[in-house]
Amino acid sequence: MNTKRLAVFISGRGSNFRAIHDKVKKGIIRGKIVVIISDNSAAPGLEYARSAGIRTAVFEKKREESRDAYFERILTLLERESVDGIVLAGFMKVLSRNFIHRYPNRILNIHPALLPSFPGVEAQKQAFEYGVKYSGCTVHFVDDGVDTGPVILQEIVPVLEDDDEHTLADRILEKEHTIYPKALQYFCEDRLEVQGRRVFVRPEGS
Repeated sequence: MNTKRLAVFISGRGSNFRAIHDKVKKGIIRGKIVVIISDNSAAPGLEYARSAGIRTAVFEKKREESRDAYFERILTLLERESVDGIVLAGFMKVLSRNFIHRYPNRILNIHPALLPSFPGVEAQKQAFEYGVKYSGCTVHFVDDGVDTGPVILQEIVPVLEDDDEHTLADRILEKEHTIYPKALQYFCEDRLEVQGRRVFVRPEGS
């Protein structure tokens, strides 16, 4: 089994990236992070990546640049690096359709809610204000919609009576750090099978 070459996209501190990198270092995820890409030159996660010896690349969108042109610049780097999979870890830009179609079922994202509930931004706040008793997080493949791709893994987080949106978000993040590396482990082991909207995890060694 070939080691998957991964690009991780971040915009901020990159806490999910750190959780994934930890599992890569331990050999649990059979992948190699070949580049960290960010749209924000001040993202704290970039410094962590550099300290870990991982290549970083910053792509700040030019004022008059279209979304397609912006992501074409990124695609040039990904193709040069022969990237097999893309991991969105707090990346705050919406991908272009052409970008998504170049990597079908090879772009993974983590969302801090139980999709299809509460897609889009501030999902934890949405869930808290709606008054649900359970929220959680979802790892999914990326398609043309907003948080609409096939679901890979989900984890439930109860909403406690003394929660606010921030404490709920913190406990959801803890679960994100568990299920995102697990989903990526399955991806790198070629164990994810997509059938329509359903994703099946094949047994190890199958």
